[in-house]
Amino acid sequence: MAITSGGAIPDTANYLVVAEPEGTVVGSVDEDFAVESLAGDIILLGNSSWRIRGVETGKVRVEDAHGAAPTIPFWRGEAPSRTAELSAEVAALRSELDRLIPRDTSSESNHLAPHASRFTRDASAISWLQEECGLDRRGAEQTVAYVSAGRAVLGAVPTQQTILAERFFDEGGGMQLVLHAPFGGRLNRALGLALRKRFCTTFDVELQAAATDEGIVISLGERHSFPLNAVFGFVRSETVREVLTQAILAAPMFMSRWRWNATRALALLRFANGQRVPPQIQRMRAEDLLAAVFPAATACQDNHPGGTAYLATPDHPLVQETIRDCLTEAMDVDGLETLLRRIEQGAVQCVAVDTPMPSPFCHEILNANPYAYLDDAPLEERRARAVEMRRSLPPDLAGNIGALDQAAIAEVAEEAWPVVRDADELHDALLTLIWVPEGQGSDWATYLPALTEAGRATVLEIGLSETTNLAPHSSRLTSSIRGWVAAERLALIRSLFPDAEFNPRLEGFTSVPVPEREASILAIVQGWMECTGPTTAGELADRLHLPTQAINTALLQLESQGQVLRGRFRPDGARPASVAFGASDFGELSRAVAMDARDATDAKTQEWCDRRLLARIHRLTIGTLRREIEPV
Repeated sequence: MAITSGGAIPDTANYLVVAEPEGTVVGSVDEDFAVESLAGDIILLGNSSWRIRGVETGKVRVEDAHGAAPTIPFWRGEAPSRTAELSAEVAALRSELDRLIPRDTSSESNHLAPHASRFTRDASAISWLQEECGLDRRGAEQTVAYVSAGRAVLGAVPTQQTILAERFFDEGGGMQLVLHAPFGGRLNRALGLALRKRFCTTFDVELQAAATDEGIVISLGERHSFPLNAVFGFVRSETVREVLTQAILAAPMFMSRWRWNATRALALLRFANGQRVPPQIQRMRAEDLLAAVFPAATACQDNHPGGTAYLATPDHPLVQETIRDCLTEAMDVDGLETLLRRIEQGAVQCVAVDTPMPSPFCHEILNANPYAYLDDAPLEERRARAVEMRRSLPPDLAGNIGALDQAAIAEVAEEAWPVVRDADELHDALLTLIWVPEGQGSDWATYLPALTEAGRATVLEIGLSETTNLAPHSSRLTSSIRGWVAAERLALIRSLFPDAEFNPRLEGFTSVPVPEREASILAIVQGWMECTGPTTAGELADRLHLPTQAINTALLQLESQGQVLRGRFRPDGARPASVAFGASDFGELSRAVAMDARDATDAKTQEWCDRRLLARIHRLTIGTLRREIEPV
């Protein structure tokens, strides 16, 4: 057994590609790709295309396809990651370029700046690259332009002292979260798996993720909404090892390394009865062996105690060796713990940026190769591949990518507001908005009598004392507040204003059960957010004559449901949707993963927007940027 099945080199189960009629080996493909291929298919190896003649055991026989359009084969496995030392040098190079390239915002954001003037401004950085890195003039100029364009969008350059989280909409309506962390593939793979595990347990859904030497991308769905800067608190240094251990049990790398370790330990045979055991049979036997020593790893997830996904790992030498190999060889859990401690201590700056479209730093991460995937989804199903990226990256326009077009915001807000041209359309608007103060719908007053006479709507009047108790900020009022409500929504308003007077009274609707006050405010805020562009909790409270704290609570609940997103979208705030924080803020974020309590109470600066409206604003902004670079 030791002679026929021994050896420390694992079987990768690749199929050799043999060119006919010469019989020359021209490459190899993954087993899964080989068994799914048929005679006549055309594949690409190197720069040559080959037509498959047949698939045999361990071999794929091909012939020259003479340049015919091919499909690209895939391989499952682990590519060698960049070492920690090389990653530190790359980050240091970026940091030095960030220092040498002037932060001249006027020229970076002005698309009329002459092409030559940019290189004159960046002459010191270009010269440094030529002298220290041995680049030619053109290569140095491209490197400086790349870093300048990325910094103009994100406001910073990702280094090992500055980590950036970037989020943007994709073509499918979801969002992509990219964490720019140039720490190498081993550490990023560990951080990506840990983050993916926390997302899965928080939102109860499996997410696609990938990790490269430069960062991590996580594909979010339409129901995932959270403060972007909270992502830095999702994983803690004291619990990351346990979280990562649970994450790798469901990752493809665990089964691969389990099979390798079992083969090296002679628990699985490579040869039997004088013949080599086929790879697929080895995989089946590896799964059977795992089920025998670690039943929970292959058991039905629905049968876990309490419905939790936590698996207690057995004290079996092969299981423990496989976990150790995954944590320390395929990944760098020790380096990740050190990084998280530095973040918690404030030694690493964390910056969160929402952008309408991906920055130049994102492109390599979004186009990660299959070996970088942290889940089982194939290449053709990757949500990250649905992101449309700019074909060219003019540095002069890059600064405009990170800001929303104010004309687009105004256009979407105008289109979202209900269009009322008759009594029926007014009734539809009242059903959506629920409670419309008289001053907010003055243009619709012409159609109101038809609704009140038909008993489809009523006018309510709220006394000053009740208004003051409900919304203290309204104490400046000197008279009562009047508003409109549809008959079908009368119960919601009665829970908010129990002493309000209605004219007409609509007796037929008084027997409807009155919901809880919080539920009524939530319904009103949801309706108004669907018809309003970016706004703050304070602005919405002023329009609705409701307490700011109640509005803010409803917005947080809508955010947890994925219906609204928070940020800074209009120019009167700080840089749109960009937040940087250090150690003093991190503790609060770690205690509230789903919300940032500091921003939640800052109703004057924190803006909110309906998710679908914000996606439309992003699309219009991208259209504006594209028109600016169209050839004339």
